[in-house]
Amino acid sequence: MLGYRKMLDKIRAIKKLNYVKTHRMGNTGIGKTLEDLLGITENNIPGPNGKMIELKSARTNASSMLTLFTKSPMPAKANSLLLNKIGYKSSNGKKELHTTLNALDFNNIKGKTGLKVSVKRNKLVIIDKKDSEYGYWDKETLKQSFERKLPKIVYVKAESRGKGSKEEFWYNEAWLLNGFSFANFIKLINDGVILVDVRIGQYPDGRPHDHGTGFRVSPRKLDMCFSNRKRIV
Repeated sequence: MLGYRKMLDKIRAIKKLNYVKTHRMGNTGIGKTLEDLLGITENNIPGPNGKMIELKSARTNASSMLTLFTKSPMPAKANSLLLNKIGYKSSNGKKELHTTLNALDFNNIKGKTGLKVSVKRNKLVIIDKKDSEYGYWDKETLKQSFERKLPKIVYVKAESRGKGSKEEFWYNEAWLLNGFSFANFIKLINDGVILVDVRIGQYPDGRPHDHGTGFRVSPRKLDMCFSNRKRIV
């Protein structure tokens, strides 16, 4: 198994290769190509302290969003409230609510002013234009959700050019990332860097079906989400 120090040496060598052709078409090409160049079959490695470190990679010019973690809002009936008050009829006749929230302004849901997220009493709260609250996440919940999904990672960034089977990557930057900072997380929320995707459907018996309320960020800004950031390449 490739160790942490050996991996760093290999990433430095890969950087010197400049652009390399993708080993796989599509979004997963960047990760597959890096793993092949490193000679590994799994995206985690043993760190200096014996704990596993996950390996992630992203295009610096990526336009798609990356899900940091998913967590339903609290209290337990928040999804029911959102679905009943804000939800709309889907093509199958059931109610649903698929919408993206930010902290900069209220969004638009089916032609009407919708919702946003706001910080209140050390919580991240979903509100409408009347300041009515529909659900929240507290500091500890966000911390646990973040650190369970993203404990410690080596994050490699790459410039990319070309498309499809002709896409090429230059892996020219790597960071060691870990730790959750509520203050930093909230700043990224308030700056519109982190968005919240609400995805709620409805079971045949009318109960809400949470398809995964996700906190998302641009891959090129993932490193900003951690309290401990150290550039290693």
